[in-house]
Amino acid sequence: RLLVTFLQRVHSNVHACTEDAGTSLYFVNTSLLQITFSSTVGVFIPCPAAGSPSATLRWYLGTGDDIYDVPHIRHVHANGTLQLYPFSPSAFNSFIHDNDYFCTAENSAGKIRSPNIRVKAVFREPYTVRVEDQSAMRGSAAVFKCLTPPAVQEYVSVVSWEKDTVSLTSEGRFVTSPTGALYILDVQKEDALSTYRCITRHRYSGETRQSNGARLLVSDPAESVPVLLDGFQSHEVLVGDVVELPCIASGYPNLASRWIKDGRPVPSDSRWSKRNTGLSMTDLRLEDSGTYICEITNSFGSAEVTGTLTVIEPLRVTLTPKKLKTGIGSTVILSCALSGSPGYTVRWYRNTELIEPDEFISIRGADNETLVINSAQKSHSGAYQCFGTRKKQTAQDFAIVVLEDGTPRILSSFSEKVMNPGEPFSLMCSAKGAPPPTFSWTLDDEPIQRDSGHRYNQYTASDGSTISYMNVSGPQILDGGVYRCSARNSVGSAEYQARINVRGPPSIRPMKNLTAVAGRDSFIHCRVIGYPYYFISWYKDSLLLPDNHRQVVFENGTLMLSDVQKGMDEGEYLCSVLIQPQLSISQSVHITVKVPPLIQPFEFPPASIGQLLYIPCVVSSGDMPIRITWRKDGQVIVSGSGITIETKEFMSSLQISSVSLKHNGNYTCIASNDAATVSRERQLIVRVPPRFVVQPNNQDGIYGKAGVLNCSVDGYPPPKVVWKHAKGSGNPQQYHPVPLTGRIQILPNSSLLIRHVLEEDIGYYLCQASNGVGTDISKSMFLTVKIPAMITSHPNTTIAIKGQTKGLNCTARGERPIIIRWEKGDTVIDPDRNLRYLIATKDSGDEVISTLTLKPAERGDSVFFSCHAINSYGEDRGLIQLTVQEPPDPPELEIREVKARSMNLRWTQRFDGNSIITAFDIEYKNKSDTWEFKQSTRNISPIINQANIVDLHPASVYSIRMYSFNKIGRSEPSKELTISTEEAAPDGPPMDVTLQPLTSQSIQVTWKAPRKELQNGVIRGYQIGYRENGPGSNGQYSIVEMKATGDGEVYTLDNMKKFAQYGVVVQAFNRAGTGPSSTEINATTLEDVPSQPPENVRALSITSDVAVISWSEPSRTSLNGVLKGYRVIYWSLYPDGEWGEMQNITTPRERVELRSLEKFTNYSVQVLAYTQAGDGVRSSVLYLQTKEDIPGPPAGIKAVPSSSSSVVVSWLPPTKPNGIIRKYTIFCSSPGSGQPAPSEYETSPEFLHYRIMHLLRGQQYMLWVAAVTSAGRGNVSEKVMIEPAGKAPAKIISFGGTVSTPWMKDVRLPCSSVGEPAPAIKWTKDSEDSAIPLALDGHRLIHSNGTLTLRSVKAEDSGYYTCTATNTWGFDTIIVNLLVQVPPDQPRLTVSKTSASSITLSWIPGDNGGSSIRGFVLQYSVDNSEEWRDVFISSSERSFRLENLRCGTWYKVKLAAKNSVGAGRISEIIEAKTHGREPSFNKDQHLFTHVNATHARLNLHGWNSGGCPITSVILEYRPQNSWAWQSLRANVTSDVFLTDLREATWYELKMRACNSAGCGNETSQFATLDYDGSTIPPIKSAQGEGDDVKKLFSIACPVILATLGVALLFIIRKKRKEKRLKRLRDAKSLAEMLISKNNRSFDTPVKGPPAGPRLHIDIPRVQLLIEDKEGVKQLGDDKATLPVTDAEFSQTVNPQSFCTGVSLHHPALIQNTGPLIDMSDIRPGTNPVSRKSVKSAHSTRNRYSSQWTLTKCQSSTPARTLTSDWRTVGSQHGITVTESDSYSASLSQDTDKGRNSMVSTESASSTYEELARAYEHAKLEEQLQHAKFEITECFISDSSSDQMTTGTNENGDSMTSMSTPSEPGICRFTASPPKPQDSDPTKNVAVPIPHRAKSEYCNLPLYMKSDPHFRKPDPHDSCPVVPPREASMRNLTRSYHSRHLTLEPGAKPPPGLAHPTPSSVNLPQRTLMMAGASASAPSAPAATAPSAPADPTASAGPVENRLPTQHSKMGGSRDSLLEMSSSGAARAQKQGAGAYSKSYTLV
Repeated sequence: RLLVTFLQRVHSNVHACTEDAGTSLYFVNTSLLQITFSSTVGVFIPCPAAGSPSATLRWYLGTGDDIYDVPHIRHVHANGTLQLYPFSPSAFNSFIHDNDYFCTAENSAGKIRSPNIRVKAVFREPYTVRVEDQSAMRGSAAVFKCLTPPAVQEYVSVVSWEKDTVSLTSEGRFVTSPTGALYILDVQKEDALSTYRCITRHRYSGETRQSNGARLLVSDPAESVPVLLDGFQSHEVLVGDVVELPCIASGYPNLASRWIKDGRPVPSDSRWSKRNTGLSMTDLRLEDSGTYICEITNSFGSAEVTGTLTVIEPLRVTLTPKKLKTGIGSTVILSCALSGSPGYTVRWYRNTELIEPDEFISIRGADNETLVINSAQKSHSGAYQCFGTRKKQTAQDFAIVVLEDGTPRILSSFSEKVMNPGEPFSLMCSAKGAPPPTFSWTLDDEPIQRDSGHRYNQYTASDGSTISYMNVSGPQILDGGVYRCSARNSVGSAEYQARINVRGPPSIRPMKNLTAVAGRDSFIHCRVIGYPYYFISWYKDSLLLPDNHRQVVFENGTLMLSDVQKGMDEGEYLCSVLIQPQLSISQSVHITVKVPPLIQPFEFPPASIGQLLYIPCVVSSGDMPIRITWRKDGQVIVSGSGITIETKEFMSSLQISSVSLKHNGNYTCIASNDAATVSRERQLIVRVPPRFVVQPNNQDGIYGKAGVLNCSVDGYPPPKVVWKHAKGSGNPQQYHPVPLTGRIQILPNSSLLIRHVLEEDIGYYLCQASNGVGTDISKSMFLTVKIPAMITSHPNTTIAIKGQTKGLNCTARGERPIIIRWEKGDTVIDPDRNLRYLIATKDSGDEVISTLTLKPAERGDSVFFSCHAINSYGEDRGLIQLTVQEPPDPPELEIREVKARSMNLRWTQRFDGNSIITAFDIEYKNKSDTWEFKQSTRNISPIINQANIVDLHPASVYSIRMYSFNKIGRSEPSKELTISTEEAAPDGPPMDVTLQPLTSQSIQVTWKAPRKELQNGVIRGYQIGYRENGPGSNGQYSIVEMKATGDGEVYTLDNMKKFAQYGVVVQAFNRAGTGPSSTEINATTLEDVPSQPPENVRALSITSDVAVISWSEPSRTSLNGVLKGYRVIYWSLYPDGEWGEMQNITTPRERVELRSLEKFTNYSVQVLAYTQAGDGVRSSVLYLQTKEDIPGPPAGIKAVPSSSSSVVVSWLPPTKPNGIIRKYTIFCSSPGSGQPAPSEYETSPEFLHYRIMHLLRGQQYMLWVAAVTSAGRGNVSEKVMIEPAGKAPAKIISFGGTVSTPWMKDVRLPCSSVGEPAPAIKWTKDSEDSAIPLALDGHRLIHSNGTLTLRSVKAEDSGYYTCTATNTWGFDTIIVNLLVQVPPDQPRLTVSKTSASSITLSWIPGDNGGSSIRGFVLQYSVDNSEEWRDVFISSSERSFRLENLRCGTWYKVKLAAKNSVGAGRISEIIEAKTHGREPSFNKDQHLFTHVNATHARLNLHGWNSGGCPITSVILEYRPQNSWAWQSLRANVTSDVFLTDLREATWYELKMRACNSAGCGNETSQFATLDYDGSTIPPIKSAQGEGDDVKKLFSIACPVILATLGVALLFIIRKKRKEKRLKRLRDAKSLAEMLISKNNRSFDTPVKGPPAGPRLHIDIPRVQLLIEDKEGVKQLGDDKATLPVTDAEFSQTVNPQSFCTGVSLHHPALIQNTGPLIDMSDIRPGTNPVSRKSVKSAHSTRNRYSSQWTLTKCQSSTPARTLTSDWRTVGSQHGITVTESDSYSASLSQDTDKGRNSMVSTESASSTYEELARAYEHAKLEEQLQHAKFEITECFISDSSSDQMTTGTNENGDSMTSMSTPSEPGICRFTASPPKPQDSDPTKNVAVPIPHRAKSEYCNLPLYMKSDPHFRKPDPHDSCPVVPPREASMRNLTRSYHSRHLTLEPGAKPPPGLAHPTPSSVNLPQRTLMMAGASASAPSAPAATAPSAPADPTASAGPVENRLPTQHSKMGGSRDSLLEMSSSGAARAQKQGAGAYSKSYTLV
């Protein structure tokens, strides 16, 4: 069997490289680069090269050594196939079995070689395969990898994976990767119950291995960053291949993967496929190369794997030319073109020999791709190969170069011809040579110069010949003569000549004298030109030539002298040309003859070593001087070293004084003169008889190794050495020549090499040498072959039975002594140490037998044993695989599931005893019985690994065990498991189920529990299933669950469809499951308003005042009830943008006719359907326009005289134009003139005045005007009388009246006038009781025609403007009332109702800004979210319900109104929470329903949902004292099993249940049972000295660390307190500055004198707090008054059981554009911060309240709190007008209840700097300067969220009870009265007393950023001051706004006050639920604070006069109190509007 691995694609292309089919070389397989085979099989390797005719094929090692046959090991067949035989591991030879080979093919064309072929043998060796256990989270991925030893990893591949002995296919969740890994996707809990194994196969030996079984630990998902399970590294692949880049990870929550290539996302490509396991790429291209990144992310982090993919092209080599035939001496250029990826190397070979550059050959190019041979010689012929190598790629190509004699030869030529002058002619010569020759042309031996008349060129024809043309254009006589073409190359030359005659007078060109060489031929040309002539004659010494046989005269006039002789041929020659009879011309030339040297022959005589030698070289003839030199072997001989050269005039001698071998060689004598150089060469041979340099000696050879028989001789000629062999060890009888094969060779030094010594090589060897000189010599030696130790026989595999004796035999042979050593695995067996082993050895003569006996065999003996045979010449090893069989191990039994009457078992067979499992037995019994009463299931199939045991009794305890069987026997019983069966589900349904509809979306369900006998356990809860029974429903039940509370149950189903019939069933469940359901009963939800508008609403205008509206009924599903009818709402839209009054019509039909509409007017129409429940959703606004009609009369008319004959009439457009005005008609009649009809004048609609000319002076005229539309002329205006006058007083023809315009627009107020002279125009504006002339600036401009233009009008531009026109004869005036429309004021938004999924909002619109409100925009978002959603609401709505909200979630809501000008300011942000809370666990419920040794079952029904469905339950558990938690995600509706627990172990358990409202936590401990089902004792600490030390250390370390931490914290906080105290004092200067501007009282008139000082505190928001011991006092009907004077705090006051106080709060800022800053918070204590900072703060909530209270208390009783909100202080009567929309009062000690009842109370929050301002502000009030301020309670948290408290709160004050350490910044402080001696009795000062004791804890949350002028802290102050945070001055300044708390005189005191005073406090009735406790007053002296000077820039007017009405309702306005203008305040006072004040309650 042949197993061969080809690393590259196999190409069977045959490369033929020859022109003729007779001779060629080629490759039959160019891609055979590696062969791997099994040692047990062997391999045949055919030679990749071949040739035609048949080539000689030979194999070589990669080093170039030729190979030889080794019997039974290696053999080369006659056809060139190399065979390697199977062999044992002991016969492994790396030179043979792991080496590079190549094959050559040689014939007459040359010799080529294949690329190196790596041949590697793989033999059987032991190895194991492992798979490691893995862990994964449910829903994630897991990866198992098959681990093989590195030594065999290259040959072993994974063929399959098994799951519980069942083969897995790569599909679904189980995927096998190309690398053999097993991917498990979407891991499930049941995957942990299986065992996973991989099956591998050895590619060459065919052996298969099965790995161990691995398990998967599955945990519940836990939030974690992604972790890579399998990735990829750098790959290098070929173009067109397929590759997969693995990338699989684990993590939670969901993972997202992204592939990036070279920094960019991977482009979409059909060749690429992104999978869960990685990126698969097919048909790869070069552009796919790059760096790939697989990035896996989730919300907790990311992981990535990076690798480089390199796509390369296959390496291809092309050598050109393929065959080159050229001449010797030419230049040969071979070009090797390589294609493919770069990075290759190039090598050149000629006839398989590596080419090295020399004087002829050079290798050029950047990559050595060009081979150049200069002056190529015959030896350069052959086959040239170019090898390209890149890593493991090798490619080659070859070319055949043939070099031959390339002397040029003329193939064709031109002939002699006659030409006329001017007639062009062309001459051609063709020659062939190698290399191609180059042509040159001569004329009469003179080179022809190229010019315009003579051109010649050459080219190479397709047959290889070179052709040259000589072209002569316009020839003249001088162009005639002998033309010669000469072809020359590096080898030689050839030439041809012929005469070309040009007609003309003949003449002879001058001829040069010539030199001829004696003995050679010479030619003399007669250079005749012109034609015709008769003939040419040559004369010498007046003799006509020729006169001898050596002279020849050619017809063309050339004289040839053959074998020139000096004496005869030298002399003067005359050329005579007969041109006419008796007329000739002649020219002479002189010939000089030179004689070359002639060397007489000489010979070297035979010479022996040491002889004298004399050789003469004599030149017998030749012209002198003659130069003679000697050369030896081509090198010049220099006298010396025993050689002497003597040279005379014509003779030179060579003398050698003592001849030696070094004088052998070729000697040349060279003679030269001016004529020539000649030489004569002879060889000197020095003969030496042979002799031994190294004589052979007897030696040993080792079998299988190489051996060299040394024998070295010398002599001359070199002796021939022959080796002979005589077999046998006795005396040699007869020698035979040694056959020289590849195994046996004679080395260059004559030694005999035996590459592989065999036993047959033993014997005598004779080394015999001869060279023909003297006698032969010889020497014999004896070769002894030593046999190394070899294992000849051993079993490969054998089987033993555990407990029995087993013997292993091993036979060896070789030279004695032989030692046989046994090894078990890698350990040497020593019988002396391990008595279980016995080794016996027996020598039988030829062999040694060793026996290893195992007494007895054990399981651990199932390994590889090896016997090692060792002697002095080598060693060998034999492997024996021993398999010890035994009964199997018992299976590992586990309980998968236990039910009431059955259980499911699963088992894993760990060890099969090395024998196939044949069956299983299961036995079980009641735990109390013995195994004699067992029940069993026998002979279970071995392919099954799970079983169900049925017919069990519920709630019973069973014991279970198992047995395994194989052919050896039965296993021991498995570990006994104890289980308890579960309860059974109820068998009866709930009883007496009734339904009661409550709302349109809820139904109340009531029922009773099932009968007791059918409950089958404790009823834990119920499942209510409901479904819609109407058409289109899917019939599926929706299920909700609730916990059982008793026999009678009630549940309300919410979020149901409106007015829909539902069927309801109820089921009871216990721990076991759910019982049968009750009979379905039906009920219908109540009606609701339609949720969709009518469809297909259309509007059609019929006439100018009638329109028809039609529609179709909404879909039935959206009616939500019985349709009662439709309502059509419509309103007009005026051209100025204003809306008309909304009207509506109700009709039962689907069509209505609208009558009495305004003519030619735009209307907006909406239609809605209504039911008994109310109006439904309106349709989209539909627009229509009524038709045109005749217009109404002009709204006004004026007529004024403009001269004595003309008048000017002006008018206003009609109030109701009823269409587009086309023109105006002016009528003029003179009542007294008698004219029957008035005159009519017309003007375009753009002009509203007209001048009537040519009237009579003194005549009365009546004028009137009518407008005209397309419908006709309208009604006429009033008629006016006018008379032309000579005098024209000033008159204004423009009209006054009211003008409305949106703000920020330009408005024009016309004031056109007439009169003579031209009137002067003046504009004034009314201001209070005076008129102020208008100042002209960039804002106001009066045009020449009197028009006043106001640019970008603002609200303050509103008012009355007067235009006065004056001239000499009079004046006229008009008044224009300008109304500027602005965006509407912010609405007041409140929460009226909440539910689990909805929030109902109501609001009161603010001022509409002078333009009707178009609608409202409601924005809401989840708290701490920036994603706001918009809802658009009709202008008529005053409430709205947000639905489909998340349960138990806080929402932020804000509202803005829109009018024609734009959107108004946004209301304050309020927050409200939907019903519901986070889950909690019922402590009465049992957490565990069942626990055994390895499993625990949890009851999750104990979780109370809190009103919101539970979305997830996460369990974490771990063994006690362990670090690692295991996670599990569960469903609250199902039971959860904890599996794979340790027996008899205590566990910790943490549970976390989450819903939309939050998460609840529960912890517990439990213990698993012991293996026998018994419980284990509680955890006890181990006793021992070491444990005591550990315990002491574990206790002491935390104590010491905690002490150090507390000390460090105390120091840090002390420093911070000091800094905060310093900053607190800094607040004083700023507060003084601010308070000086606004601490004045109101100037509004009041009735009666004030009885005490009024307390005015200018804080942005103020809350009045009334604490009443008896209860809440109702202080008036619509107002509440309370006197606050010093009499209140007098010691003699009549005791009253109530406390009075003022509570102050500071607001947040609101911006006019968008939710940039979180505003007031309906949930108390939310810090308003910029949303930019919220994003980085996660979900941490900062809740705090700033409140200080001025109180007067008589006894310690619970306090109630009444909170004021939205009040207006009357400016004239001193009364309070309340604007609150809801009032409530209640008591509450519970924080959550207090929160939830705050839905209609506005709230705000404060920053730390605002707290500081409030505190300092109170202290700077004049009335409180003598008060003692004390901080009574405070929670503070700065940026590090530290808690700072100095006491405890035992009285449960409401402020404190709602302030947890996680809600920082809640503070309260009080002011106490001064001592009598400290107060000024002349002052009427209100000084409050404290309401809390000094002994209670307090911290001060105050800080400011101000100047460094601070007051020192009071050393007697009982409350430490905390250093404040820094706050920007900008925010500090902006926090002061126009909000006032005023104590106004003039109101009645409330009941219970002993001394009523005129002072009053305004108290609208909004309530805050808060409980507090009173305290005694401190005795510390009061602190006073100096006043700061007032800001000179502040307005001097009263405070309330600086508060415009339109800004008073806007909390957080940017319009500061310090920035109001006096004019605005005056106008506000004039209009009688008081200042608005608003308070906020913070809890």
